[in-house]
Amino acid sequence: MNPVFILNGSNLNMLGKREPHLYGTTTLAEIEAKCRALANELGLDCAFRQTNHEGQMVDWLQEAFEKKAAVIINPAGFSFGSVPVLDALKLIEKPLIEVHITNIHKRDKLYQHSLVSTIATGVICGLGPEGYFLAMRAVASELIRPLDRSGK
Repeated sequence: MNPVFILNGSNLNMLGKREPHLYGTTTLAEIEAKCRALANELGLDCAFRQTNHEGQMVDWLQEAFEKKAAVIINPAGFSFGSVPVLDALKLIEKPLIEVHITNIHKRDKLYQHSLVSTIATGVICGLGPEGYFLAMRAVASELIRPLDRSGK
């Protein structure tokens, strides 16, 4: 099985309660259940986690690196100012997909520039929880048949 860490940043434990006009009513537990089912279907070994603490996220990213795992991350607030998370993400050698439930490019300026986007293999934003499932399919595809990004 191919390991994939699905990591969620600050306040995502409040999905379904926090600003439902932006994030919808789907809970993180519901997203996790669907991710685990899809991981099984795609042959991925899924570790699904959430933290409100920057150091914990760094520890998990280092663990993902050591286990040679792909990473799908919804960095939430860590996107916009966490250099320690960015540095830990630079360790990842497998596909790294950044996911945001909202379209960060349509939000207030504070939320428009993600540091993570500068190093991610790909970015999915604005598609709600579906973004997680698209990211999982992209990771599975990339692990089986890596894309040639050289432009040649």
